[in-house]
Amino acid sequence: MRILITGGAGFIGINSAKRFIEEGQDVIIFDNLSRKGSEDNINWLKKFGDFNLVKGDLRNFDQIKKCFLNNKIDVVLHLGAQVAVTKSVENPREDFEINALGTFNICEAVRRYQPESILLNSSTNKVYGKLEFVDVVEKEKRYEYKDLKFGISETTPLDFYSPYGCSKGCADQYIRDYARIYNLKTVNFRQSCIYGPRQFGVEDQGWVAWFTICSVLGKPVTIYGNGKQVRDVLFVDDLIECYVKAIKNIEKIKGEIYNIGGGPTNTISILELISLLEEFSGNKLKYSFSEWRPGDQKVFICDIRKAKNDLGWYPKINVREGIKKLFDWVSENKELFR
Repeated sequence: MRILITGGAGFIGINSAKRFIEEGQDVIIFDNLSRKGSEDNINWLKKFGDFNLVKGDLRNFDQIKKCFLNNKIDVVLHLGAQVAVTKSVENPREDFEINALGTFNICEAVRRYQPESILLNSSTNKVYGKLEFVDVVEKEKRYEYKDLKFGISETTPLDFYSPYGCSKGCADQYIRDYARIYNLKTVNFRQSCIYGPRQFGVEDQGWVAWFTICSVLGKPVTIYGNGKQVRDVLFVDDLIECYVKAIKNIEKIKGEIYNIGGGPTNTISILELISLLEEFSGNKLKYSFSEWRPGDQKVFICDIRKAKNDLGWYPKINVREGIKKLFDWVSENKELFR
């Protein structure tokens, strides 16, 4: 099986590539290598076997077309994206071109050249917006849903709050409708907070990794809001297992949308993460507070029951275990972050 991974040099992409290479699959990575850590990730991946690296940009349809014409592709794992809300506010045109136009280009390449390919899309919980209609209660170190025992389901109305939400939401809907209109084998994964090794988190994206890196290096961090924001968090290996199950069950689930995250049993607030990191490091983390950022949700927790019912999938690595794995990886690889 040949798998094309867009954004394959990024955090999720490189971990996915490793899994597929180890399984004996033929992997093509399509990436412009612009993200911090991309080349380090590519060099690391070489230890696990051969793969084909195509340096290209999602905004350039000719580059994508060439990749499809030169290779028989069985699966497209579409992870390439602009990933930060703050950057989308600063440069909404670039955000749109990468996320919306880039995904449209992938959809068109599959439709025109290899319509039998499976297309898995990495969407986001940000397509649901601020969820201001959901009742939230405030506790000592966290916010919680008042009534939603299982979290946010796939039937929740979409409300694209922020340019990032708009561009990813547009991409999300193209993926869905190319299944309905052109009968492509697409699946949307509206992902919550994914974390794990090889994640070069920065202040405006990858918050679990960013706080972990700062904890290990003894650097101060800024908390936007009051730190009681809660997310369900999912270790990257569990996410990739979901992709694998989706590929195996594609005839059953093509055209579907899934909320994918840690679910109600794997949640953590910023303040709780700080406490956990201080426990692991034995040192206090220096932090200050600043204003809330646009579109930030006080709580987001995925209802993951649909994925469990359809795919038999559920998270196996709990929050404490997963963050300890990330903390240990950062501690063992400090030179990557200096």
